[in-house]
Amino acid sequence: MLSSVELSVIGAVAAALFAAAVVAFITTPVVRSLAFKIGAVDVPRDSRRMHDHPIPRMGGLAIFFGFILSVLLFLPLTTQLRGMLLGAVVIVILGIFDDIYALSAKLKFAVQIGAALIAVLMGNQIDYLSNPNIFSSDPYWHLGVLSIPISVLWIVAITNAVNLIDGLDGLACGVSTISSMTMLVIALTVAEPEVALLMAALSGGCIGFLPYNLNPAKIFMGDTGSTFLGFVLATVSIQGLFKSYAIISFAVPFLVLGLPIFDTCFAIPSFCGVGCYGLHVHEKALEYGVKISGATVHFVTEECDAGPIILQKAAEVLPGDTPEVLQRRIMEQCEWKLLPRAVSLFCQDRLKVEGRLVRVLDRPE
Repeated sequence: MLSSVELSVIGAVAAALFAAAVVAFITTPVVRSLAFKIGAVDVPRDSRRMHDHPIPRMGGLAIFFGFILSVLLFLPLTTQLRGMLLGAVVIVILGIFDDIYALSAKLKFAVQIGAALIAVLMGNQIDYLSNPNIFSSDPYWHLGVLSIPISVLWIVAITNAVNLIDGLDGLACGVSTISSMTMLVIALTVAEPEVALLMAALSGGCIGFLPYNLNPAKIFMGDTGSTFLGFVLATVSIQGLFKSYAIISFAVPFLVLGLPIFDTCFAIPSFCGVGCYGLHVHEKALEYGVKISGATVHFVTEECDAGPIILQKAAEVLPGDTPEVLQRRIMEQCEWKLLPRAVSLFCQDRLKVEGRLVRVLDRPE
């Protein structure tokens, strides 16, 4: 039986999710009209675009409205929360300007570091990590002076990881919804009501916006939305790290955010070179005239894209393919099938690494 306190928390979480969803759903058409007026529009000027008519960006502003209203209604403004909200406001303003003027990568990176610093210096930081050495008398690694740079690195990395997967209608929004809902459930399980309410507000904002972003999209979330979602997910995941459930809180964000992290590091064909990701991979494949492309799932090592290979799957390159069409085919035929399979095998302890080779076992050893 659930206690009255637990029921009240669940009720507040449901209300926070509903409020954010309603606000995002209602404000998205308003944001769409505003985007047209101020020039935050994606105009298809070449064959790289999958749409054939101008579509407004900046839809993430509606998600932000839903999130911020729900947070202000259901959560007390602690120092940590103020730090996260101030950093999020900076990220949203940066995203709006980027959706209008296409800012340089260096400028965006610098502002992202500044936003992360605001959140970190106001208490959203990783103070210690769990010590994997079971024979040590100290169960934690205390980061000390490394706490701030590691925390900033985490926030900026996840912010950009979510931004990088914003390439197909509904993808980044859908992934962020799954991530936030999973973290919401974990937070309720380990009695973290503040984190649960934050994730309810974020997932509600995504749910309210998603009907307008599904294929064919009426509006894109733009950098306004994708970087905001990444920033909040990263910052909230840190909030659980220095509490009593350190091990769970540290492991879950990595698993929940595994798709965007993995997609950022996805296997790159050898002819692409360093720094080639996203659509650039498929552009290079078409330039080189390859007949077969595909995807690879591998373990992560210190060398980029050099870990032992777990699974691979090929997709045919067809005459007349554009980078966007090839990207969609590889995602549907390869990536979306390989990744769940690889994660399932790993969780079942059915992967055995022998040097460079990975054997798939019939049953765990």
